[in-house]
Amino acid sequence: MSIDILISEVGPRDGLQSVRSIMPLEAKKAWIAAEAAAGVTEIEVGSFVPAKILPQLADTAEVVAFARTIPGLTVAALVPNLKGAEAAVAAGAHKITLPLSASEAHSLKNLRRTHAQVLEEVRGIVSLIEGLPADRRPRFEGGLSTAFGCTLEGDVPADKVVQLAGQLMAAGCDEVGLSDTTGYANPAQVKGLVRRVRAEVGEHALSGLHLHNTRGLGLANVMAGLEVGITTFDSSLGGLGGCPFAPGASGNIVTEDLVFMLEAMGLRTGIDLPRLIEVRRILAEALPGEALYGFTPEAGLPLGFVPATREANFA
Repeated sequence: MSIDILISEVGPRDGLQSVRSIMPLEAKKAWIAAEAAAGVTEIEVGSFVPAKILPQLADTAEVVAFARTIPGLTVAALVPNLKGAEAAVAAGAHKITLPLSASEAHSLKNLRRTHAQVLEEVRGIVSLIEGLPADRRPRFEGGLSTAFGCTLEGDVPADKVVQLAGQLMAAGCDEVGLSDTTGYANPAQVKGLVRRVRAEVGEHALSGLHLHNTRGLGLANVMAGLEVGITTFDSSLGGLGGCPFAPGASGNIVTEDLVFMLEAMGLRTGIDLPRLIEVRRILAEALPGEALYGFTPEAGLPLGFVPATREANFA
């Protein structure tokens, strides 16, 4: 069945990199398999960074290999550089994202590279991908982190974000994404920046947003994205996650709440919400002591609620 909005689950990467606990490999596999069974079709399963930096994600290659066995699942991974991209390709990731922080201070903190150095890594990754057989080439996204503001620099000029988006596409990325890494964005800013970036790179090159709920505006910013044609949104089960290199930047959008809002609005996600909510049990058992968020799982579904996805199945 076709869907209206693609929800890309980022909890196994963004969520786990921000908690102290290390989730066992078997629990990660169970989480990913259960979300896929609930109808989630894209999951960012990990990040190819050195284990000494993020020990929570040291088993990403094994997680990718497992996720690749799930039919219909797009397996995504984050890479910080060419070396990480080589590892992601070897593991078989369908999609890779390299984060380029619009704030150079954050780039130096996160990747220890200037804008120019990150763009050089991008060109190296493009060369790597172009040298692969067509059926092994992952889709390559340039993720513009701190696009709406930075805890280290404060305001990030929209002109800088637009310029970097153009440079990423010129370097050979298949697409760009905008990330509210620090939870600074507001709906007017989301609409304005999406329009400006699309005017620079084309509508086809920007379809996704990675938004945080740090200041309670996550779903409001999703609404703003919908109004300007965004069709892909990142979120994290239980609201796990944030950026460990941006002080105070916590709170991914809760996948359960996002699915409920979209389905209640008549937009099909293809996700079975009750089954999705059940997946929280895996996280609660594997990450004891870690807080899980979400209004929908706590309140339950409204009496008589029929999601858009179910209506489409019976139409």
